[in-house]
Amino acid sequence: MWFKLKHFIGNIEETPEPIETNIIGKIPNWINGNFLRNGPGKFEIGNHKFNHWFDGMALLHQFKIDNGQVTYKSRFLSSSSYQVNKETSRIAVSEFGTLTMPDPCKNFFQRFLSRFELPKPTDNGNVNFMTYKGDYYVSTETNYMHKVDPETLESVKKVDWSKFIAVNGATAHPHTEPDGTTYNMGNSYSPKAHYNIIRVPPTKTNEDETLEGATVLCSIPSKDKSRPSYYHSFGESKHYVVFIEQPVKLDLMKIVTGKLTGSSISDSIYWDPKLNTIFHLINKQTGTVILHSLICLFYYSNLKHKQVITGHVYNTLSRNFPRRIVIPLNIDKNTPYDQNLNKLPGSTATCIRTSKDKVIFDLHGEELHEYGGLEFPQINYGQYNTRPYRYFYGCGFRHLVDCVHYLHFLFKVWEKPGLYPSEPIFVPSPNATAEDGGVILSVVITPNKSTFLLVLDAQTFEELGRAEVPVNIPYGFHGAFNNKA
Repeated sequence: MWFKLKHFIGNIEETPEPIETNIIGKIPNWINGNFLRNGPGKFEIGNHKFNHWFDGMALLHQFKIDNGQVTYKSRFLSSSSYQVNKETSRIAVSEFGTLTMPDPCKNFFQRFLSRFELPKPTDNGNVNFMTYKGDYYVSTETNYMHKVDPETLESVKKVDWSKFIAVNGATAHPHTEPDGTTYNMGNSYSPKAHYNIIRVPPTKTNEDETLEGATVLCSIPSKDKSRPSYYHSFGESKHYVVFIEQPVKLDLMKIVTGKLTGSSISDSIYWDPKLNTIFHLINKQTGTVILHSLICLFYYSNLKHKQVITGHVYNTLSRNFPRRIVIPLNIDKNTPYDQNLNKLPGSTATCIRTSKDKVIFDLHGEELHEYGGLEFPQINYGQYNTRPYRYFYGCGFRHLVDCVHYLHFLFKVWEKPGLYPSEPIFVPSPNATAEDGGVILSVVITPNKSTFLLVLDAQTFEELGRAEVPVNIPYGFHGAFNNKA
């Protein structure tokens, strides 16, 4: 039986005042803070409907956890897009997969001219919660984001990246260092497309400050000036930012002429199998780009073995698998061919130079095919970001289309028929010394039943407790834990 899409997405009413939840089992008393979630919650405006899951109006969620008890509330982000849509009772701002139509209140000539206008970026920050300088923000992938109060979920201030640095947008997945310094990436398009590495200082000089002091660490030109690669996130180690330039491309001309041709942003994204995947390593101290065109990634894994998978949708979607890639930093004319260049102790990854400018990486094994790949990967981020880590957590990919769903701890699995867990967030226990000492939090969608907050022991994956919410919650994207302990 298929999980009906209406349980995943649909118009949901906000719950701006906190409500009690029903506790089953035991929520550890030491968990003290706000579990914040973000995602789309409204897909119909008046008689108009959004075309894509990514388009829905941002609905912010808060699970307040204190002394074993949990309350829940939610609030629509009061973005400019939300407000104008509400006031006009129509979709007035284009989103990722939905192109707005000309205002019917305008005359014919005005409607005709509006098709030649450049598309205005949305500020519908429905992707993620993140922090800059200790403050919480929500964003999508445009140049706008909103500073929000994690207690009230209200928007405090709308912030425009382009007022501080020359970028046309930024990802919703920045990386924060232990000292609070934050790195992100954003594109610029004049005179040609560039990928920019952004650095935001760790602290504020006054309470009203937002992105003041942000700088572009380096700017990497796109291989194709009018068709840069699309990217949703990037990686980092202690000394390097790691950007992967993939063959997933953005057709800028199609975006610019979208109103004229009736094309949304999603229509401009395409895969070019003729292109290689290129790793860019950027030194955090100097901004120097290392191995700009030397290391090319060729995925070669046997993905065609027989599987018993139900559902046309699942069979036509690509699968996501975890890869731990080891990149040798010092490759020159003396680097030997046809032998493993990975010398890290305990690592089973292989990295082999096969020709003058090609290095082949071996990837994941076959075990994860059983679960359809993984999505929403997370680690013990606060303690192990930029450091070697052993464990990661994620959702089995089939959670989007099948009836049994999984949360993975390497190969420790939590699964229940008919339950749909969301992104797992790790919360360390007080004074924990082990990397996996803590709990996993995940919001679980249950068709025709109460949605609940799931709490798992991060080491054993045993269920400790759940907090049932008496209102509908749509399936969201990403979130964060605002620790009050």
